[in-house]
Amino acid sequence: MTFFRSAPLLLAIAVAFAAEPLRIATFQVDVTPPLGSPLCCSAGVKPAEQIVDPLSARGIILIGPQKSIVLVAVDWEGIANEGWDEWRRAIAAAANTDSDHVSVHTLHQHDAPGYDPTAEKILKKHGLAAKLYEPNFMRSMIKRVAEAVREAARTPQIVTHLGLGRAKVKEVASSRRVLGPDGKVKHVRFSASRIPEAREAPEGVIDPFVRVVSFWNQNRPLVSITYYATHPQSYYGQGGVSADFVGMARSMREAELPIAHIHFNGAGGNVAAGKYNDGSPSMRPILARRLADSMKAAWESMAKTPIKAADVSWRSLPVALPVADAIRNQERLRALITDPAQPIRNRLTAGRDLAFVQQRAANRKIPLFLLILGGARIIHMPGELFVEYQLAAQEMKPDSFIAMAAYGDYGPGYIGTRIAYSQGGYETGSVSRTAPEVEEVLLPALRELLSAR
Repeated sequence: MTFFRSAPLLLAIAVAFAAEPLRIATFQVDVTPPLGSPLCCSAGVKPAEQIVDPLSARGIILIGPQKSIVLVAVDWEGIANEGWDEWRRAIAAAANTDSDHVSVHTLHQHDAPGYDPTAEKILKKHGLAAKLYEPNFMRSMIKRVAEAVREAARTPQIVTHLGLGRAKVKEVASSRRVLGPDGKVKHVRFSASRIPEAREAPEGVIDPFVRVVSFWNQNRPLVSITYYATHPQSYYGQGGVSADFVGMARSMREAELPIAHIHFNGAGGNVAAGKYNDGSPSMRPILARRLADSMKAAWESMAKTPIKAADVSWRSLPVALPVADAIRNQERLRALITDPAQPIRNRLTAGRDLAFVQQRAANRKIPLFLLILGGARIIHMPGELFVEYQLAAQEMKPDSFIAMAAYGDYGPGYIGTRIAYSQGGYETGSVSRTAPEVEEVLLPALRELLSAR
């Protein structure tokens, strides 16, 4: 009899949970490195000599009846391996959730630092400590971001509506890989190009759309989150710390619409501005204005729908990425690291390679995440992912709003498609840490994630 008397109460609790409003909190932290800091985790890039514009870590906490979800976008080159786990653990503790409900991404600016403590531990043993980044600064940034998350979570705002929109971006992104008649890469059209034949080649395979997700309290906008797939560089490597043209575009939108703005880099591993950018400093604000105008157009195209906490869910799927044959031999990598005759850049690269190999040898997997917001699906992926994966995800669920944030765990580096590894070129010909079989891992994983309801 007790059960039957309790049934109406249980039903009432269930109904209350279903109607519970979604709440969000946003945060922003200055993560600009001190002068003298290494940039881009590379000895081939000048250390920080001046601050052109500040770098930030920005994020959002989604709070409902289940575990809180935290999404973070950082103006750094990359956060890799144990460093990615470290960031997520610290943020999870601050948000009173678990690390599998936290996804951290970088925007991959090159005039910015990167963080890979797995590689740092390896290199430190061989007299190469603090060559990738400034360790004390990095540790302090994790604490600062975690404290900002903790503080933000105390004062959430109620969300009543979700906004979704998109717009085409003109004359910014182009494929980095220009193929010749033999089907091999003839030109790698990097972020800037002055080769007439490369500049005149077609845009190639890109995702031309910037997408926007927004949260509202009735008619008051609370936050704008944008997604666009391209390398963010206009020019770099001269020691001027900068969030580059994507950061400038974000600032332009902040000036036009004074709410929280968070931007994520999509699957832009093989996409850059090279067709439209000659690398001159004057091009940075031009590229930024083009992107900002498209962000505005996406905002103006938005359709708003009611949303409550029950319309939000989160999925995690760990994957084991196959290691590239070129870096499988750990002894060869150690020999490179310890060889003083090698250029220091090669030794640092070998350290980063060995870090990823050791993580995989220890059977560490990288989780892919899916955020469901009503009819929208937001996918969170690792590495410098090729844009074909983003396009494939959209084809798997063509009737849904699909956005993707890549550059999560940066340990794998470039992640190409199977055919790309046979075409040569920079990304899959020499620097990718994953094998061609990675496509057979990621495409089924995307299908599995997107089949969730």
